[in-house]
This record gives sequence, C-alpha cells and structure tokens, in this order.
Amino acid sequence: MEQYAIKGGNPLVGDVEIAGAKNAALPILAAATMTDETVYIENIPDVSDIKMILDTMRGIGVAVRHTERHRVMLNAGNINNLVVEDEAMKKIRGSYYLLGAFLGKYKHAEVVLPGGCDIGCRAIDQHLKGFRALGAEVYIEHGLVKARAERLQGSHIYMDKVSVGATINVMIAATLAEGTTIIENSAKEPHVVDVANFLNSCGANIKGAGTDVIRIKGVQKLHGTEYAIIPDQIEAGTFMFAAAVTKGDVTVKNVIPKHMESITAKLLEIGCEVEEADDCLRVVASKPPMRTQVKTLPYPGFPTDMQPLITVALALAKGTSIVTESIYENRFRYVDQLTRMGADIKVEGGDTAIIDGVGQYTGASISVPDLRAGAALVIAALSAEGFSTIENINYIERGYEDFHLKLRNLGAQIELVETEKDYQKFRLKTG
Repeated sequence: MEQYAIKGGNPLVGDVEIAGAKNAALPILAAATMTDETVYIENIPDVSDIKMILDTMRGIGVAVRHTERHRVMLNAGNINNLVVEDEAMKKIRGSYYLLGAFLGKYKHAEVVLPGGCDIGCRAIDQHLKGFRALGAEVYIEHGLVKARAERLQGSHIYMDKVSVGATINVMIAATLAEGTTIIENSAKEPHVVDVANFLNSCGANIKGAGTDVIRIKGVQKLHGTEYAIIPDQIEAGTFMFAAAVTKGDVTVKNVIPKHMESITAKLLEIGCEVEEADDCLRVVASKPPMRTQVKTLPYPGFPTDMQPLITVALALAKGTSIVTESIYENRFRYVDQLTRMGADIKVEGGDTAIIDGVGQYTGASISVPDLRAGAALVIAALSAEGFSTIENINYIERGYEDFHLKLRNLGAQIELVETEKDYQKFRLKTG
C-alpha cells in the first residue's frame, strides 16, 4: 500500500499552480449529461473522484474523451441506463448530482446512496425535499435513491438549512422543469455559481447564484458548450496554510482572490503577510503563528474544509486558540493523529477544539481519516522534527492533484513509498 514518507523541517518556498475545483467539476460533469450535444470542459482536476465519475458515465453510454490532461469532451446523446449503482459511486459524494441531472432530463433516475469522507451526518433530505417540490416521487430502496416524475413543475422551495449539494442538485433538475423555480436560503459558495454559469452557457436561465435566492426559469432543452472550471479554493487554501505552518514563502497561482477572503483574513490574523495580485496570492510566514479563534460557516464564512488546516497552524501558536466546527459534527477525527505528533488539543462536545500551542511537532506514523484532514496531517509532518509516514493517502488523492509532487517542488522532502525497504532508502537519502 502506497504511503508518504516525509522528513520535516524545510520551509516551503516557491510557486504552485492550483488545479480546477473538484467540488465544481463533479456537478458540472453530471449536468453535462443534460444535453445531447457535445460539451467541452476545461480545467478539470486529475483526481480520483473525477476519474470515478467519468468511468461511471462511460458505463452508462456517455462518450467521454480526454483531449488533454485537464480537458474532457462529453456527449450524452446515447445514455442507455438511468440506474447508477456501481461500487465506485458509493465512494464519492458527488454521485448524487446525477440524480438531479437525470431527473431533469429523463424524469427518472436511480442512483446509489452517496459516500465520500466520514466527517459526520451529511443527510440528503434537502435534496429529496427539493425534488418532491418539483413534482417527483422520491424514495430510497435497496441502497438506491429513486426519483420519478410525469413532469417537473417549477416551485418555490425554502431550504431548511444552507446546503451546497442540495442547492446545486435542485438547481440542476429545475433547469428543465416547466415554469419558474425559486430556491430560498440557497448556498452561496463559488462552485454553486460555477454550476449555474455552466448551465447558463448551455442555454439555461438561472439568476441569483451567489445570493441566498436563486431563480430558475425552466427551458425546454440545453445545448453544447465549452466551459472552464474555476480554480480550487480549498487546494489554494491548503498551500497558503502550508506556508504558514512551515514558516515558508509560497505564491499560489491560478486563483480567484475574492474566493479566498475568509482564509486570507485568518492568515493575516495569525501573523502571516499576504500579497494579492489579479490571479495569485503570496503568503509569507516569517514568525510562529499567533493564537486566534475561528468558527466554520457557510460561504463567505471560513470553510469547513479548511478547518483541519487552521487547527494544524494554531497548534503551533503560543497560547490558547479555539476552533468551532458548525457544519459537520465529526470533523475532528484527525485530532488523535495530530496528538501523536505532539499537539495539545482537547475536543469538547464534538464541535469545539481547545488548542494549547506547542513549539514544534515531532515526526510520527500517521493514518489519514479523511480528505482534508489528510492534507493537514501532511502539512504538519512537513513542519515536524524528524521523519513521518502517512498512510491511507487514497483519501488525499480524491481531491488533490499531484499533491506530493507540488509539495516537493516547493522544497518538501516527501516521497511515495510502498515497502519498508523504500522507506529506509528515503531515510538514507534525506539523512
């Protein structure tokens, strides 16, 4: 089993190119099945979640061809199966976007219940509520979510809580419904806007994406398009915090600084310097981080996906910091692994971490519990004294393209190893 071998202690310095946003690419790929015409999508990240959904789409008759590593051509004119139940789709959260796409286009869909990282309850009740409001019969049977309708009729839908997935899924389905759909209390995340922009480029009529009220006027059909995915806000934030944790100097390129404002604000608060240009951000950390408090919130608040990264930084800050997780109740599962590296963190009530800063991490053997925590633990190991091994890196590969290679280009001593012999060679080489 592949794992990362890491020798810590090097500040990360240099430039890193940010890939397309996985969380935008998954629903956009699903939405691309709603037209029978050819769609070209650029800036697709080369990560395992994307590979899995493309393989599934091929299996149901979608023509899929990579014209370049980050550019894919799709044609869904010959879909032959509206039941998506292969094992791969159980592993990724984004599988449920095929529900909205197929329900909108064919008025029938059966998709395996979604998986993804175990970071707490991520119910799909708001998705089902939205589909029912559009006139669909929806139920769960034999591990599949099944939706069917004679016709979809626009409706006024109020989301009981802000949900990115439900906002996107209902928006996708409503694109081909009759009449007007209004989604209130909708999520405002950049990838919600990106999906709406993609659908509009295919002929949809969606207004208000990025606000808490989205209006969708149904159209009869969608057409082909060429579209480029936005940069990955979370990957960019990961490398920004990598600079903070390792006392480095990193410029992240191909970003939209506006999307990064809550992350930038916290980096400034803990003592980093941040320089902004049109499509890049430079983070310089010349001194240890300072303590602070942070609470995860829906966009434009501090992202839940960045919570493990700021926790890793604050565990090195002098004094006591508090991190409150308000989105998912099981997102501190990585803390016991961080404690193995010397962190002093107590989790109270499942949603609050009280962090007493320590001077430095020390290397350890670490197991990754989920995608974003995995990236955070790697960053912690890069700042630690001595050697670390990171297991279960398949979680990291779900959402980060060439992660260890990008880190190595910034000066990290990190390598993929499979055997104890490989690890010992790494230790000898890095001394």
